[in-house]
Amino acid sequence: MDVLQSSKNPRVKEWKKLHTKKGRDKTGTYLIEGNHLIEEALKTDHIIELMLQNSLPVPDIAIEEQIPVTFISSEISRTISATETPQGIFAVCKKNVSEPDPAVHKRFLLLDGVQDPGNIGTMIRTADAAGLDAVIFGEGTGDLYNPKVIRSAQGSHFHLKFASGSLREWIERFKSHDIPVYGTALCRAAPYKEAAPSEAFALIVGNEGAGVSEEVLDVTDKNVFIPIYGKSESLNVAVAAGILMYYLRT
Repeated sequence: MDVLQSSKNPRVKEWKKLHTKKGRDKTGTYLIEGNHLIEEALKTDHIIELMLQNSLPVPDIAIEEQIPVTFISSEISRTISATETPQGIFAVCKKNVSEPDPAVHKRFLLLDGVQDPGNIGTMIRTADAAGLDAVIFGEGTGDLYNPKVIRSAQGSHFHLKFASGSLREWIERFKSHDIPVYGTALCRAAPYKEAAPSEAFALIVGNEGAGVSEEVLDVTDKNVFIPIYGKSESLNVAVAAGILMYYLRT
């Protein structure tokens, strides 16, 4: 096991680069931190290396799986952490490259231009809780591996499948497998309870300000809205997505 003391070490600089999308895309890896996320990651084969502050014990499963471990100083822990109070445990993980297959997987959440990392992470976590199979990132949507997305998702990165690309192309794939596709909109849409819950579905939610794009809404099977009974203009996109995901599943 290696021991690093200085935050100027080249390895520390490489870890810190994983806080940027460019660094993550270049290496195909990302950084996670905190006991809960590491615990979830250790249940998978995603971890490449583990970094622990000097006083922390090595998890038994990391020893069993022979995961490389580096002990780091509190200075390095603060340097590579994306939080104000680091827990002193970090891991470099490989990105999830296993795409969903509509012939096998049946419940999907599609994000059209959703940008806020907190909303994205919350929707991933809710999709996981609601028993969905996959989340599809459309054009203009934030980065799956943004540190804020990772923290908000609370380990659901390790439970779901993910993909990105043209939502219209994904919609065509869903239709070829008889998976109904529901858009969300305020105009030219029906109350959500007019949609029939089913074993398979694809739900599309859109950008926090602009909503789902017209070119996507034009090719859905049905577009729905959630009625507003109070004086608020709209629901937060993550809240709306949660209501609809739970309603649509059987």
